[in-house]
Amino acid sequence: MVSVAVLGTGLMGLPMARNLVKAGLRVTVWNRTPDKARPLEADGATVAETPAEAVEGADVIVTMLSDGDAVHEAVTAAAPGLRAGQVWAQMSTVGVAAVGRLAALAGRHGLTFVDAPVQGTRQPAEQGKLVILAAGPEPARQVLEPVFGAVGQRTLWLSGDGADGAGTRLKMATVSVGISMTAVVAEALALAKGLGLDPDLVRQVISGGPMDSPYFQAKSKAILEGDFAPSFSVRNAEKDTRLIVEAGESAGVRLDVVAASGERFRRAEAQGHGDEDMAATYFASS
Repeated sequence: MVSVAVLGTGLMGLPMARNLVKAGLRVTVWNRTPDKARPLEADGATVAETPAEAVEGADVIVTMLSDGDAVHEAVTAAAPGLRAGQVWAQMSTVGVAAVGRLAALAGRHGLTFVDAPVQGTRQPAEQGKLVILAAGPEPARQVLEPVFGAVGQRTLWLSGDGADGAGTRLKMATVSVGISMTAVVAEALALAKGLGLDPDLVRQVISGGPMDSPYFQAKSKAILEGDFAPSFSVRNAEKDTRLIVEAGESAGVRLDVVAASGERFRRAEAQGHGDEDMAATYFASS
């Protein structure tokens, strides 16, 4: 039985850990705020008090934390429990610049580093239907097969040893789609309302046509019904826009739409919507 340590049990990490337990893996979890990890005890996971306690004896370490600094801090704190040969699947969205620093940290402790951010939000995480964008050494793939199989519907293995951040680079491109689409949907509905129309008319026009999609339906429904329970929060979306723009700058690619979306998320966060779903960028139009 593969044993897994999950560092970070927030919006994404908690359902991922729950699915690992359901798949029959031995799971130990840690979270900076312990109360967010406690519900997993009822599922059969062990809740550790420290990162070092969580990783001790684990075959695989999964990090699902807010950013690169949080990941680096947690794995550094885990050092007393680490052993050479453990596989570290870094599944958080940390940005291109952070991957090298994390890979170097793995190297100092003899860990096998796999860059494996996920595409998807809370609902796919709950359903075990994330898409995993992975890059890492070939021997790690077999070890990670039951782990990735429990949390994702598909794993796309990319070339590279993980340290070059191929998974993270692809994540920057793919997550920009969802973030930009959310801003576009929110603006369209806000414009209709501002022009004195029922915003639902926008949904009616788009539905069933070439511009329709499940994503459009989900975000327009959330806005129209005023349901901003977080699937992916405004605060995290704003963070990702900064990482995406930084990635573009490093590659000499100008990203006007994502940059503009970031401004909207910052306005929504300043209005008090930071912990709501990123569809709350709708409020940035006022």
